[in-house]
Amino acid sequence: MADRGIDTRTTEDDLVERISRGDAAAFSELYARLATRVGWQVRRRLIDVAQSEEVVQEIFLEIWQSAGRFDPARGHAATWILTMAAHRAIDRVRTAQADRTRDLAVGIRNQQVPFDLTFDAAETSLEYRRVEAALGRITDVQRQALVLSYQHGQTNKEIAVLLDLPIGTIKTRLRDGLIRLRRELVPQQA
Repeated sequence: MADRGIDTRTTEDDLVERISRGDAAAFSELYARLATRVGWQVRRRLIDVAQSEEVVQEIFLEIWQSAGRFDPARGHAATWILTMAAHRAIDRVRTAQADRTRDLAVGIRNQQVPFDLTFDAAETSLEYRRVEAALGRITDVQRQALVLSYQHGQTNKEIAVLLDLPIGTIKTRLRDGLIRLRRELVPQQA
């Protein structure tokens, strides 16, 4: 690619830096390199193809507008962009869920709630607090890996890329974190 000096040795970090200066050719190259990965990251979380395409478009618009905020000292551009994609997709899922929940709440507002549902909600709330407290008693690195995996739905490989760590380290943190959580949550027999 001879266009303005972009070749295969140019890194995504270099491209983002050039985009921050308004370089459209660098933006085109970055899009060509990462659009498929970004699309895959978004489609993993969103079922609707049209919404996925819309979110990918929003992400690349945000890259164009905020490339100057990218800090290569904090990680690679590809990781920054894929993290942005994951967060944007999760936000879209949460918004859709909130819309459904609101619509459901409006639809059943006047309906009598059976006692069992109230009890189940209270029990779930107590269990949530127990898990939250147990998460507070494990190490920060274990908690980070567990939250990314179970709350954000990221794979071990995605977490490794995001945190710039070997996949074996991520697997160890997840295993050790689950073991510690089990110890915190399950009463020990004397």
